[in-house]
Amino acid sequence: MSGLSKKRALYGFSNTIVLIALVYSHFGCKNIKNEMQSMTDSTQNVSSAPGSFGYDLTFLEKQKPLIVLQAEDNPDAQIIVIGDYQGRVMTSTADGLNGNSYGWINYDLIESGKLKPHMNAFGGEERLWLSPEGGQFSIFFKKGAKFDFENWQTPSLIDTESYENVESNKSQATFKKRGTLENYSGTDFDIEITRKISVLSRKDIEKYLKVTPSLSLKYVGFESENIIKNIGKDWSKDKGTLGIWILGMYNPSEETTMIAPFTNTKKVLLTDDYFGKIPDNRLKIVDSVAYFKGDGKSRGKIGLAPPSAKPFAGAYDAERGILTIVQFDLDTEGDYLKSTWERHSEPYKGDAFNAYNDGKTPDGSQLGPFIELESNSSTKALKTSESITHHHRTFHFEGDKKALNDLSKVVLGVNLSEIEGTLK
Repeated sequence: MSGLSKKRALYGFSNTIVLIALVYSHFGCKNIKNEMQSMTDSTQNVSSAPGSFGYDLTFLEKQKPLIVLQAEDNPDAQIIVIGDYQGRVMTSTADGLNGNSYGWINYDLIESGKLKPHMNAFGGEERLWLSPEGGQFSIFFKKGAKFDFENWQTPSLIDTESYENVESNKSQATFKKRGTLENYSGTDFDIEITRKISVLSRKDIEKYLKVTPSLSLKYVGFESENIIKNIGKDWSKDKGTLGIWILGMYNPSEETTMIAPFTNTKKVLLTDDYFGKIPDNRLKIVDSVAYFKGDGKSRGKIGLAPPSAKPFAGAYDAERGILTIVQFDLDTEGDYLKSTWERHSEPYKGDAFNAYNDGKTPDGSQLGPFIELESNSSTKALKTSESITHHHRTFHFEGDKKALNDLSKVVLGVNLSEIEGTLK
């Protein structure tokens, strides 16, 4: 680990100017005095601008040790990662300290310093969970418990425990954690988790999305490489396995739509009744695309099974002009764990992709508001020392609408006008 990264991880940053000074001193940039003055002038009021990356950096550095990573070829593309939150990417920006902050953050819960029962929704636009959530192989319910909210408990290994930052540099950070989980059937899993976060260069973005974004667009892209290694006894499918589950929480708006393209088959394998049937004015299927309202005002979730899913999805916030794309590993013929809160006749027929719109629960409470884009890994019965790896990439673009539209057409297969008009 470099000296700069150690300082970031152990002590955090005292303020924005210290961050700038550390970065410039570490990388030996020229004209430090002029650069510092220019950045100081542009960030004097950053802490008074809610919704900006600088605002969230100022808040988070007071709460936990953190690491700020940036793209090697684009210093304005930055992300905040916190080891105490399982190596979670809390937020990112495409435009430096004064740019939009894309991740949803639960300020009240974090600032309280208190932990809640069942789950601690700290927020963050990319976090690691493990599946399955429900069923006879669940790791969220104790053996013999009823599948209801009262008995639902997120394992501390993916909720409150800290992960060790074992290596980092300007654009990457790697975290590790060992732990033991027991599933509903009484099977123990001894595992080692490795999570490597990388901010992507423009060349990387072009490679993964197979498109060259317009130079008029501001952008940020990052990848998580997630590995679970079996360091205990051999697994067997009849006693349960584990899967990697990546969830990204974003800020909603009145004009946000989530986009889930799917393969054009005779029967799309889409589930839309996790929390009750989603009304037609909130979810529409047009050709081979599902459009799902992302305003954070009505609780609902959709899921695509592996044969129907594509390895990418997205969201468009027409209010702020932000196009978000997620890309992930997909095995259309693999086994995916099912997570619904019930015993499963086919526990390995779960979803590869999910989208969630937050809203009030039956008791009137609400965690957010936020929206989520989620991906799952396939699973297998690991022998001792074998592992499962899952990659999840997140991209944000903003700027010229025509350039955003060109990007959306190539990657998601839809025009922005279609996205904006479908759920009106």
